[in-house]
Amino acid sequence: MYATPVDAYGRYEPVTLKNIHDHPGFRRIPEALRHEVEVAAQVLPFRTNPYVLDELIDWDAVPDDPIFQLVFPQRAMLEPEAFARVEAALAAGDRDALTREVWRVRRAMNPHPAGQLTHNVPELDGRRLAGLQHKYAETVLFFPAGGQTCHAFCTYCFRWAQFVGDRDLKFESNRVEDLVRYLRAHPEVTDVLVTGGDPMVMKTALLARYLEPLLEVETLRSIRIGSKSLAYWPMRFTTDPDAAELLRLFERVVARGKQLAFMAHFSHPRELETGPVRAAIQNLLGADAVIRTQAPLVRHVNDDADVWAEKWRREVSLGLVPYYMFVERDTGPKRYFEVPLAEAQRIFAGAYRQVSGLARTVRGPSMSAFPGKVRIVGTAEVAGEKVFVLEFLQARDPSWVGRPFFARYSETATWLDELEPAFGAARFFYEA
Repeated sequence: MYATPVDAYGRYEPVTLKNIHDHPGFRRIPEALRHEVEVAAQVLPFRTNPYVLDELIDWDAVPDDPIFQLVFPQRAMLEPEAFARVEAALAAGDRDALTREVWRVRRAMNPHPAGQLTHNVPELDGRRLAGLQHKYAETVLFFPAGGQTCHAFCTYCFRWAQFVGDRDLKFESNRVEDLVRYLRAHPEVTDVLVTGGDPMVMKTALLARYLEPLLEVETLRSIRIGSKSLAYWPMRFTTDPDAAELLRLFERVVARGKQLAFMAHFSHPRELETGPVRAAIQNLLGADAVIRTQAPLVRHVNDDADVWAEKWRREVSLGLVPYYMFVERDTGPKRYFEVPLAEAQRIFAGAYRQVSGLARTVRGPSMSAFPGKVRIVGTAEVAGEKVFVLEFLQARDPSWVGRPFFARYSETATWLDELEPAFGAARFFYEA
């Protein structure tokens, strides 16, 4: 028996700049702050919905409320000069000038970090397969065309370029037959991650068109779905018109011998508190999905060890598996959200110490960098030098995985390419 929350919302309706001023909570905040949101949202994608606005944001704590920071673009996410230029163009009412200023700012924000658009796209029969990425031997990412938006946008999103309307920055595919042919040609691939955007924005019938052909690939063991929908629109699994059909689809995946791994993005423990999300989790687990949780560490939202410890504890109590703490990627308003690696490691360790072994499935802090996923294991003093101890959790070259290496300790570095090799080495081993 599946659960249906008593306080269910109606059909999903997006809230954007066009109608956010109708929301009573937004109207309560100072006019100057509303103006700053409107200016910043010319550059950074903005989209939310009534569930997020009514259930997750504490309007009495705005602008410091973490969920408000998570979904509403802020003035300081743009450089002061960039904000001023966009603000002036908006005030002048010149749409062409505004568009030029917006794209001037966006082009400086590194829309595709770690070579995700140019270096990971596989080929089949001499043809690049748009909408696929194959960085690690056993896993292929698939970006279905119907799933390249979200129920609400995160201001830190490293795939923000998917949502700004530029076809040259977007990657997607509606050709699941290409994916199936590629999988058959590469039996080493055991996992497909269906991602976006958010695949859960699709109607079940469309999602089935992408998933069901994968069930015929014998070498495929797991289908992963990367999604923020549990946090942003849990009614997708309870009261949406095709919610029951969606759960039956997931049951068919499992019945065919594939693991259905739901990679749920929870950025803050508040996202786990509501009745709708708990009912949605119950339904997903009832459909035999495995729910693993992950999120980046982002300043202004969750840069606190106690917040992460509470998040992991709640996840375990609800039957979820804590999986990753990521380091915020070098894209978008990174300077607003970034946390130095030394601080990230302290936050992770401080949270990890507070939880039981059931939550210590989590790994981090992890950087999804160009050579692979690099975890900061900790710090140490070796041969009189303070160093970061690092290891690859995944790598372009599988032989690198699990091999410890060392970087000079830094209190300011925020990404792998800002670290220097320890002990006077000229380069890291993977750069040879």
